Amino acid sequence: MLISGSGSNLQAIVDAQADDPSFSAELAVVVSDRFGVGGLLRAETFGIPSEVVNWSDYPDRTAFTAAICQTLVRYDVELVVLAGFMRILSEEAIQRFPNAILNIHPALLPAFPGAHAVEDALAYGVKTTGVTVHFVDEHVDHGPIIAQEPVPVMAADTAALLHKRIQTIEHRLYPKCVRAAASGHLRVEGRTVIWNER
Repeated sequence: MLISGSGSNLQAIVDAQADDPSFSAELAVVVSDRFGVGGLLRAETFGIPSEVVNWSDYPDRTAFTAAICQTLVRYDVELVVLAGFMRILSEEAIQRFPNAILNIHPALLPAFPGAHAVEDALAYGVKTTGVTVHFVDEHVDHGPIIAQEPVPVMAADTAALLHKRIQTIEHRLYPKCVRAAASGHLRVEGRTVIWNER
């Protein structure tokens, strides 16, 4: 799992594993792009190995991605889960882990891609936004969609209030998708993801 922050989706996935004995995927390593984030403390609490590949130590995205990939290969990683990871990986990651990198985004893609999806949805005035889980490809917030769930926008919503409701959906939906991917129940045909099991 690649993180940049508090690790709330890490917590949700660990909790889902505890609640569901059939969720047997092993969290091999948690990798952060910087030191001192809450997700590293969560990993330590759960006894999950953790590494920091510090973004500022690398001259560019290509070198940073190469270091990330080297770390993942060292832990024999088969599935990469981005959880609040605020860096864009270069094509090397896509080539090394084809249809094996998952991301979660706080909007109904293709609407509102990018780092400010919640604020953008509010500024645009939509009545509904939501959550998208997708495979990562060479473009930002673009890969084949695994699952989506809508979230209504309330008249009194601020970005913080809306994001909190979106996160509630994320914490339920993402573990379900990670479990399906880790169990081999998803396959990609073009830009379509087929679920073999719900």
